[in-house]
Amino acid sequence: MKLMVVGGGGREHAIIKKLKENPQVEEIFALPGNGGIAADATCVNIGAKDIDGIVTFAKKNGVAYAVVAPDDPLVLGAVDALEAVGIPCFGPRANAAIIEGSKVFSKNLMKKYGIPTATYEVFDNADAALAYLDTAPIPTVIKADGLALGKGVIIAMTREDAKDAVRSMMLDKVFGKSGDHVVVEEFLEGPEVSVLAFTDGKTLVPMVSSMDHKRVGDNDTGLNTGGMGTVAPNPYYTADVAAECMEKIFLPTMNAMNAEGRTFKGCLYFGLMLTKNGPKVIEYNCRFGDPETQVVLPLLESDLFTIMQAVTEERLASTPVKFKDGHACCVVMASNGYPQAYEKGYEITIPAAVADTVYVAGATRKDGKTVTSGGRVLGVTAVADSLPAAIESAYRKVETIHFENAYYRHDIGARAMAAYKE
Repeated sequence: MKLMVVGGGGREHAIIKKLKENPQVEEIFALPGNGGIAADATCVNIGAKDIDGIVTFAKKNGVAYAVVAPDDPLVLGAVDALEAVGIPCFGPRANAAIIEGSKVFSKNLMKKYGIPTATYEVFDNADAALAYLDTAPIPTVIKADGLALGKGVIIAMTREDAKDAVRSMMLDKVFGKSGDHVVVEEFLEGPEVSVLAFTDGKTLVPMVSSMDHKRVGDNDTGLNTGGMGTVAPNPYYTADVAAECMEKIFLPTMNAMNAEGRTFKGCLYFGLMLTKNGPKVIEYNCRFGDPETQVVLPLLESDLFTIMQAVTEERLASTPVKFKDGHACCVVMASNGYPQAYEKGYEITIPAAVADTVYVAGATRKDGKTVTSGGRVLGVTAVADSLPAAIESAYRKVETIHFENAYYRHDIGARAMAAYKE
């Protein structure tokens, strides 16, 4: 069976490696893929947002099943377009992907259905937003409504920072149309947890929890990034918290989307804050998170392709979804200077002994070599029986991998260790 995975980052590499474990899978096309994914799939130079190109390729090349991984093509309707020509997909249709595509929609959904989240106000006029910030509680959180490459959220510690964020989004249009509307939100405090969940609209099965590290520098300093590393499971996410989230957040969200005529089928990502008043939703994503996927899927014992087909065919209730009891740690190796200016084109060497759980995010092939082409270059993952062992093993792997200008945090998992119990 021929499969197609839309996307070209570390998340897609992790998905492809897991899909390859199924003996039915004879070939996987990655659109566009990258220089590292090329070792595990046939990369095709069609961009993830080129919906017409994706559909044409899939029809012409006998693709039997498609996985649409990134947010942009999901929001743009890639699943709708592929299903229209008879190709089954994993991923939500556009009318459900709006749960990530519009923060205004998702906040209003939570308010309407009583799903716990931060209090908020929505503005489509910069002057009104700036006037509100004269008296709003500080710190506060400013969010661009639409997709912004994971960078459309500003935590403002001062009133002037909050106003600068509004001006940059609404007046300077740093995120284009995504800043036409902004959400000004209550600042929440507590441990953060990411939970990905498989759902077919009838059944929802959470995956193992994880903890992301967004800041570029050690001790959570510096600029926000797409993620500098992850650990799983998240020790703050206890069985009691999980039960509360299932009752008050996960199932109510699935049911709310059904009630709105926007049935969600695919991977629904819950970004949670464990506040003193209980778990609250910070954000939804309509797809696998990156780099959370790079620690969650290595712990999955059940077959990923079987689960994905069950989601598409609404058979999730009768399909086993089992995770290992162990722990995983992923350390992101980036280009020095990320998330701002950085150099690229440096050769990457990855010893064969560690390559099985190294996920390539930003690389291309040049003159027969794999070279850096992005800010986040690799996700280096290790699985072990304990969290300390997984962290130690991941960093041992990192030390064996080389490219010029490599940068990584040295404290991935340190926050988790504060709550970890053997």
